[in-house]
Amino acid sequence: MVETTAAAALQQTGVRLTPQRLAIAGVLAQTGKETSAQELYERVRKKHAYIGRATVFRSLDRLVSAGLAQRLERPGHVSAYIWCEPGHHHHLICTTCRTVEDLDEGAVAPLAETIARQRGFRVDHATLDFYGECRTCASRHPRGRAVRRAAR
Repeated sequence: MVETTAAAALQQTGVRLTPQRLAIAGVLAQTGKETSAQELYERVRKKHAYIGRATVFRSLDRLVSAGLAQRLERPGHVSAYIWCEPGHHHHLICTTCRTVEDLDEGAVAPLAETIARQRGFRVDHATLDFYGECRTCASRHPRGRAVRRAAR
């Protein structure tokens, strides 16, 4: 099912379908978390031993340029990637469990409008990613309790 969705997205954006690219896109789409190129390479190789590391890097670059993947930054300036459905959106990235949620443009549009109004700056394109903890991880590690304990 995921490979079918990935194949349809590749065709929709005009990316040439190759068995390698389809396998890489399918694994990235299935992951649901931000993943480094090395991690993706290791996952792809489990089912497709013939795919090389350079192919994974080239395919990721192509997926990013087609808008089907986005490059994110991990601590230490390490790149990670997430599968993106076509269409402009932003992300909420959990730094604990590494899940990524899409954030609709409607949530960010008021910020761009405020910038335009207050600064006179016309925003043509914006990429905005929020890093922090998802609801599940935040409920496991409430910051308020930790701060109160440290203050004692």
